[in-house]
Amino acid sequence: MNFRKIPQRMLDRLKQTTRRMRDNSRIARMAAEVAANLPAQRDTRPFVFFKASTGLADFTYNNAFHILAAWGLRLQGVPVIHFVCNHGMSLCVLGTNRQKPALPPPCSDCVAHSKAMDKGANIHWFRFRADPFLAGLLASLAVPELMTFQYAHTVDGIVTPIPLGALVTPGLRWILRRHNLSDADAIRYLYRQYIQSAWNVAQEFNRLLIKEDPQTVVVFNGQFYPEAIAAWIARRRGVRVVTHEVGFQPFSAYFTAGEATAYPIHIPDEFELNVEQNTRLDTYLENRFQGKFSMAGIHFWPEMKGLDQAFLQKAARFKQLVPVFTNVIFDTSQPHANTVFTDMFAWLETVVDLAQSHPETLFVIRAHPDETRPGKESQETVADWVAAHQATDLPNIVFVSPTDYFSSYELIQHSKFVMIYNSTIGLEAALLGVPVLCAGKARFTQYPTVFFPPSVLEFRLQAEAFLMADKIDIPAEFKRNARRFLYYQLYRSSLPFDSYLTTSVYPSLTRFKDFSWQQLLPQHSVAIATILDGLLHNGDFLLKER
Repeated sequence: MNFRKIPQRMLDRLKQTTRRMRDNSRIARMAAEVAANLPAQRDTRPFVFFKASTGLADFTYNNAFHILAAWGLRLQGVPVIHFVCNHGMSLCVLGTNRQKPALPPPCSDCVAHSKAMDKGANIHWFRFRADPFLAGLLASLAVPELMTFQYAHTVDGIVTPIPLGALVTPGLRWILRRHNLSDADAIRYLYRQYIQSAWNVAQEFNRLLIKEDPQTVVVFNGQFYPEAIAAWIARRRGVRVVTHEVGFQPFSAYFTAGEATAYPIHIPDEFELNVEQNTRLDTYLENRFQGKFSMAGIHFWPEMKGLDQAFLQKAARFKQLVPVFTNVIFDTSQPHANTVFTDMFAWLETVVDLAQSHPETLFVIRAHPDETRPGKESQETVADWVAAHQATDLPNIVFVSPTDYFSSYELIQHSKFVMIYNSTIGLEAALLGVPVLCAGKARFTQYPTVFFPPSVLEFRLQAEAFLMADKIDIPAEFKRNARRFLYYQLYRSSLPFDSYLTTSVYPSLTRFKDFSWQQLLPQHSVAIATILDGLLHNGDFLLKER
């Protein structure tokens, strides 16, 4: 065959198909090896695993964490049921094409991948069944009505409305890569499909819970509608829900009995870092401040430059400097963050108002580098917002694009204080001993680490006070708690799976190393042991200190 005559698109598709077949074959072999070595099954209520939004036909990190946890449980003789989609949604989140909303999802490839991962397991497949009455109710609704749409559901004879509109909205914002949703035909179409599919998942999952009476449900993330609706149904029935996400170390996972995207961690009041732990954390921070870190295979900083002379000369003309660090507007952390302001852009309006009132202060609005990640580019960017609001027409506002890789840490060192929405860099600024004024609920605001006013008015008053002050006093507990939280985030809650996983052809994908089923036993894996303790004994899913 003359490959030079084959169009590049076809060659790429052939390579992708070949890679997926090879990955599926490798995963299926491992799944079969696990199934062949299972001990006698315990007489106990089962665990249900559900992950429709970790990936379609590719082996992602969250796919890997999900199946490895299930294998670890099954190898202890614990019954596990996989609730698996088989054309079970008219349109799923990852199967949505923004350019062609009516294009059906790639169900055949996705089902083939699920069959490989769950080979030899107890699978409960579910399919999509349309509800004509529900479809009729949705047909004439506008987007604002679809956002708040509720539909009746019966639990133990009690009729309860399910907030279907609210449950599908985070996933819709994520796949459309925007927060603000216009009342357009395409968005109404997606809402109708998502709500009908969510209702089908609710019906199917509720039937499974009634039949099997599981002791725990394990789902990915909990923000995308398939898992969100399953978690909602389970909690209404009094079933414990565990969620998981990628951890903050390479090849690591985070499991919690709370909401993974909110990142709840319990740190004992008496915990203090010892010399060895402080050294370990300082080494990590030294690399972090040089941009040497990744999460779920993604390197956010391909390079990191110092502040150039032109910027320093401009900054020198002002009395003080305040960096403003933004987030990606559609990120799954944002529903948790929006407790004070309605959204990040509403906060930026306040920032611009402050800049107008304080011409002596240089405000540097820094866009998050993940806004332009290939394949995940934001469709509602901070750059667009700044341009639409003519923010940089003010002489004391500078905008830094997500592809301008100058050091945010050097910027922090030149600042009077730092403003963030809910970005992790606020935690790092606190570690550097810089005052941080936070506008959105963040992972680290569950402990006193930054200034976090509880209302828009109090935020504005606190900002004004900081801008006018000669010196800002920082409570000593902020830096202490910041170090304690970061240590727990890195070394206690990030469960290491590097014994099983390695890099794949794309940064967001992984593949299995060669390992035997015995390595999935708790005595050979601290990650599996921690997950089993959390699932079977209501443990906290935190690594024990060595």
